[in-house]
Amino acid sequence: QVQLLESGGGLVQAGDSLRLSCTASKTRLIAYRVAWFRQAPGKEREFLAAITRGTGSTTYADSVKGRFTISRNSGESTVYLQMNSLKPEDTAVYLCAADPQQILTLTSYKYWGRGTQVTVSS
Repeated sequence: QVQLLESGGGLVQAGDSLRLSCTASKTRLIAYRVAWFRQAPGKEREFLAAITRGTGSTTYADSVKGRFTISRNSGESTVYLQMNSLKPEDTAVYLCAADPQQILTLTSYKYWGRGTQVTVSS
């Protein structure tokens, strides 16, 4: 069973940056398409960004385009989410997910991490 683990969350001030990491046990993330989602209290889980296998092409939600960047490391074992110019409304639990049938369809992802909390104070 593939397990995903997110790290890098924390408490920051508005305008700060954070880099989240997603790693996998029992496999290498290079084998999968991987995405980042977030879920704020009382809100639905929201797609943020995805990266494909091979060419590593990326897709972003309009809400984070230009501020967030998804990438893989050179060894292809970690997927990152670089978050810049953070806003209080970015406060949420951030989760990585892998192996979807359709990258924009939340329910099609086969593997999920438990998430890492990001809190942005004003």
